[in-house]
Amino acid sequence: MKTQPLVTLFASAILAGALHAAEKPLPASTAAPLRAFSDAFADVAAHIKPSVVTIFSEKTVKMPRSHPPFGNGMPFQWFYDEDDVPQPRRSGPREYKQTGMGSGMVVDKEGHILTNLHVVDDTDDVKVKFADGTTLAAEIVGTDPRTDIAVLKIKDKLPTDLTPATLGDSEALRVGEWVLAIGAPFGFEQTVTAGIISAKGRSQIDGDRDKYEDFLQTDASINRGNSGGPLVNMRGEIIGINTAIISASGQSAGVGLAIPIDMAKRVLRDLLKSGHVSRGLLGIGIQDLTPALAEQLNIATTKGALVGQVFKDSPAEKAGVKAGDVVVRFNGKAIDDTQNLRNLVAATDPGTKVELIVNRAGKEMKLAATVGELPADGAQPARQRHNDRPSDKTDDYGLTIEPLTDRQARALGFENEEGVLITEVANESPAAEAGLRPGFLIVEVNRQRVANLEDFRTALGKTKDKALLLVKNKDSSRYVVLQTK
Repeated sequence: MKTQPLVTLFASAILAGALHAAEKPLPASTAAPLRAFSDAFADVAAHIKPSVVTIFSEKTVKMPRSHPPFGNGMPFQWFYDEDDVPQPRRSGPREYKQTGMGSGMVVDKEGHILTNLHVVDDTDDVKVKFADGTTLAAEIVGTDPRTDIAVLKIKDKLPTDLTPATLGDSEALRVGEWVLAIGAPFGFEQTVTAGIISAKGRSQIDGDRDKYEDFLQTDASINRGNSGGPLVNMRGEIIGINTAIISASGQSAGVGLAIPIDMAKRVLRDLLKSGHVSRGLLGIGIQDLTPALAEQLNIATTKGALVGQVFKDSPAEKAGVKAGDVVVRFNGKAIDDTQNLRNLVAATDPGTKVELIVNRAGKEMKLAATVGELPADGAQPARQRHNDRPSDKTDDYGLTIEPLTDRQARALGFENEEGVLITEVANESPAAEAGLRPGFLIVEVNRQRVANLEDFRTALGKTKDKALLLVKNKDSSRYVVLQTK
């Protein structure tokens, strides 16, 4: 009798066992919950599908004939028409069509569509395609660069079965909740991916100080073409606009970012009402608290927003806010950091009366303010200046300062300011490590105002090994902690 190899017998046994197991279905107690879970995803996808559109945008670009177009950057892809063949004997710039693809969602019966601004920015022609293949012309009716949101409107006759999506409540979201992302990644329209809410309140992604960021983070797969599409909860409500990914490769790495729908709803409301977004303003310059700053300010936590500057005649000044205060609550909501406060103030309608709770020298106090309106260009109210001369060098800190002259004040934007000017910062010194630079103005030392060199020397003379400075540059003011070598 021929003997079979042991590995063959083992494989045959596994296969026979698998076939035997396949004859028996899963117990109902096991299969039912899995089936219900699967059906929930399918039901949500089917519910939202009629509200999701693929957005095709196009613009004309002129380029020199000696440099044919290339590249595949977001959100646009270059393409050539069939008859668009370079003609080297012609002179002057050539015109090319640049196309882009993104996603969006219908939000009302009037045919308004919510999407990302970067999907349609600077385009000549926009079309939207529904799940059933219907393609209609659309126009841009409002944009908000500070949140990367755009609102479109269908120009053609509206479909009789137009189905607006339901906008949910992103504030009520919990980390760990299941969500679906719908869009057209790499051109594959109406693609559905699933994941969870990985985190809330992500900010400082773009690096642009004018942007308002409060991103939802998800591990649902998001790629090029998903931009502007909906992030949907398991009730079929839109809770975010898929906007960006964090990835070294440019493809999904499990870290997707979506604009929370609560932020988008307010932008949508204002754009449809007036064509621009109205934002609240307190009139303060703020910074995050570091452990070193908290220690110097006698505060037990680093939560809150440290006020480095209060602008003249601003709502904050009228309310009694002072430089050195730490805003810990805004209208009943706890403040984690500067981005948190900035978003809350911006989302408050101008004219609203609010309560501020600030920590001042270790004690909390309540202040009442009436929120102003942020200028359209985002600028804060105008700032408010001194004279004398010889310089002073502080070797312990690696810092050289001198009185502020009228000429320097005009050149550096310090008119109507008092303080001493930093003229030199030694390499690898405590001043350099604290981020100080020549051209900064020191206006406080250890919470004492300094108007000249004598004030500076007196205040600094009381310092042992650390000094708390309030410094200004042309754009803002902030607190820094200097520590001796």
